[in-house]
Amino acid sequence: MSEPEYDDALPEASDVPKDGFRDRIRRKPGIGQAYRAGVFIVGLLFIALGVALVVLPGPLTIPPVILGLYIWSTEFEFADALFDKFKEQGREAWAHAKRKPVSSAIITIGGLVAAGFAFWAFGHYDLIAKGKDAIGL
Repeated sequence: MSEPEYDDALPEASDVPKDGFRDRIRRKPGIGQAYRAGVFIVGLLFIALGVALVVLPGPLTIPPVILGLYIWSTEFEFADALFDKFKEQGREAWAHAKRKPVSSAIITIGGLVAAGFAFWAFGHYDLIAKGKDAIGL
């Protein structure tokens, strides 16, 4: 059987073992593309979560990004290099947290408290609705 052809809409597929689960999925035209699109979307959601956590201090942003890149790297070749780079950054952040546990904990907990306060303030003072009114939405 010849190799399945992929649509140009998604990045190039990574190699998978022959007759494995993903190889069988890829051989089914519609299901293979839906699976790859699903993998892309799930990875993107984790990466977006990591980007959203950038506002918090500490190493909280790294784990969701690494998880998203890992999910992508199972299906897309371009994600392998990015996954390795972020994995190394995660190791460095963890080593820093182990070297300075008290300051890392204080910064992380302080960031979580600040985020909790921000969520409370937005809800309590109805800041989103006030912002929409201010810009005319």
